[in-house]
Amino acid sequence: MAGQVTATALGDWPGTDPLEAAKAIRGELGSPHLPFLAELPARGVGSDPVGRAASLLVDLHADVQPHGWRLVDRPGQDAQRAASALATDLNVLADVAGAEERPAEGLAVRVLGPVSLMAGLYVHSGERTLVDAGARRDIAQSLAAGLPAFLERVRRAVPGAALTVQLDEPDAARVLAGLVPTMSGYRTLRALPRSEARSVWTEAVEAIQGAGAEAIVALPAWEAPLADALASGADGVALPLTDLSIPQWEELAGAVEAGRRLWLGALPADGAPSTRTGELAERLVRPWRQLGLPFEALDAVRLTPAGSLAACTPQEATARLARVVKLADAVNQIALG
Repeated sequence: MAGQVTATALGDWPGTDPLEAAKAIRGELGSPHLPFLAELPARGVGSDPVGRAASLLVDLHADVQPHGWRLVDRPGQDAQRAASALATDLNVLADVAGAEERPAEGLAVRVLGPVSLMAGLYVHSGERTLVDAGARRDIAQSLAAGLPAFLERVRRAVPGAALTVQLDEPDAARVLAGLVPTMSGYRTLRALPRSEARSVWTEAVEAIQGAGAEAIVALPAWEAPLADALASGADGVALPLTDLSIPQWEELAGAVEAGRRLWLGALPADGAPSTRTGELAERLVRPWRQLGLPFEALDAVRLTPAGSLAACTPQEATARLARVVKLADAVNQIALG
């Protein structure tokens, strides 16, 4: 029998109400699908990806300055807002999951990965921490140290759930290509060595796996450093489906054959209202067949909306979750013949 494709999403959610978000997400993504802890960036400072990740750091602190989140000597009001928002989200999740008759078997949480966190944090001079080898090392170590404690808090909110951490790396390709601008914008920062990227991803992945969770590295398709992400020991990668090149598909096929997971952004950012679900399903099934992958291996795949849901209305975001579940069902029906 063919493996079962399941559905999830990439973590962010519109609006400012964590209770509404948790109910909508868990209502659409019951088992075997994978619900997630919502990030609500519309709440403002502290609920953004950099602020959220910075709140997990151990013995490092960050606060918002005119140019963004900057490393500081002691936590300030912005850091407290980030910690408070995360605590609220976990408390709400515990209440919603605890009231369910049959809670979902798993939960995904999104954390900005170390490479993109280095690009998003600034040192005292006002430049990005990417320019400072010592700061980069400290951030990677501090994030890895904070992940197990964070996962323990999540585990208390959803006892018994299998946890997956999505290490979100939206800036990885630009960082590795030397395309991140300096603060002045007149030049770009030196490219981060690939060996260092592999090292910091390995450090984070080992911390996640050591805490009993699965690690997925999420990347944009453009120049995605797939080999480096997979070399970290990650359990899988997440990419948008429509932008994948043939060489990337071949690399992903090898990863699936090696037992890695594959999250594919298969529902276009507009929700694809004019595109039939069967046509969207074929966009996955066709290259799967062409690569000679067995349908039994489809259980490695989770389908997601492509890109952010934060720009939608809550009703639109909920509808897109329902659509991606329907899309997973369509792929499964094709696979079963």
